[in-house]
Amino acid sequence: MKIAVAGLGYVGLSNAVLLAQHNTVVAIDIDQGRVDDVNNRRPTIEDDLMRSFMAEQTLDLSATTEPRAAYEGADFVIVATPTNYDPKTNLFDTSSVRSVIADVRQFAPNATIIIKSTIPVGFTAELRQQVDYDGIIFSPEFLREGRALEDNLHPSRIVVGAHTDAAMTFAQLLVDGAIDKGMPVLFSKSTEAEAIKLFSNTFLAMRVAYFNELDSYAMAHGLDAREVIEGVCLDPRIGSHYNNPSFGYGGYCLPKDTKQLLSNYEQVPQNLIAAIVQSNSTRKDFIAEQIIAKSPKVVGIYRLVMKAGSDNYRDSSIQGIMKRIKAKGITCIVYEPVLDQDDFFHSHVETDLNTFKAAADLILANRITDEIQDVTDKTYTRDLFEVN
Repeated sequence: MKIAVAGLGYVGLSNAVLLAQHNTVVAIDIDQGRVDDVNNRRPTIEDDLMRSFMAEQTLDLSATTEPRAAYEGADFVIVATPTNYDPKTNLFDTSSVRSVIADVRQFAPNATIIIKSTIPVGFTAELRQQVDYDGIIFSPEFLREGRALEDNLHPSRIVVGAHTDAAMTFAQLLVDGAIDKGMPVLFSKSTEAEAIKLFSNTFLAMRVAYFNELDSYAMAHGLDAREVIEGVCLDPRIGSHYNNPSFGYGGYCLPKDTKQLLSNYEQVPQNLIAAIVQSNSTRKDFIAEQIIAKSPKVVGIYRLVMKAGSDNYRDSSIQGIMKRIKAKGITCIVYEPVLDQDDFFHSHVETDLNTFKAAADLILANRITDEIQDVTDKTYTRDLFEVN
């Protein structure tokens, strides 16, 4: 089959590579640099497995910036463009998804359109009516940053939001591309599939928030947070996964998905969903207060990214900490190799790690790495287990 993939971020590239093992895949992106990277078998994201897989495996994969070249003759079109949350409208900005679908309807009117971008609950059904086309399906993605291809090769589950032959065919394409074949495959209605995505990510955010609030309590009362967490997590109903404290949840999905889900509760009584959103701000307030109390003159921000093996610093919690401590007159310097600029929101970006270490009175690190093991005496972190 010919499959087009719109968007070459985590979701788009991982799906393109997965499906290009057994199909002809043409990816499209507005960024010529990303297109060139794919055509030269280089990943557009930070992902070690993706890098080796693209270099070593036989893939029928190409990329373009031209809609006609990408979509014409396609059997399936995967939409994986960004949908940022807009706090002014209290909704996702779905304009990129709508733009892609308009092009697809022009150049491939019979193609089945698979939306992988995160969208509001009810969006697919509404869109089908607006464009008078039933061949639009939502299929949520559940990927970790830095492990996007691994999570597609070894999926926890596949969810496709339709009960049609095209939905079954698409699910089988994903199964065929995966290494693991025994994953659950769920076919649901489109709106239910959208809800699955938002509720899944909000549960993960809730778990992060829970252990962060446990950690805040332990810090406030002089308890050993690691011992408490280990004891709590010995209960098999709770488990020891996703329990490492941090400065807060961030990244591509959790901040916007929790806010989007909360907006869908406008007419529904709730307490918990709002508390999850608010908890993230409260955690950053608490961490900032702890730092301010140490009276540092220069605080070094070690990495804006959320975790090792990632190049994404969108909505990272450490940025929230920066804003709070800078408001109190504390100077911040930033060490972030993925940044190609001299300053970040009026804070100097230091490219030399040793100079960075020497210049900072206190170093903030959401996650500890070997690079800063020599300055742990002046490093502030809540990374208790040294795992992402």
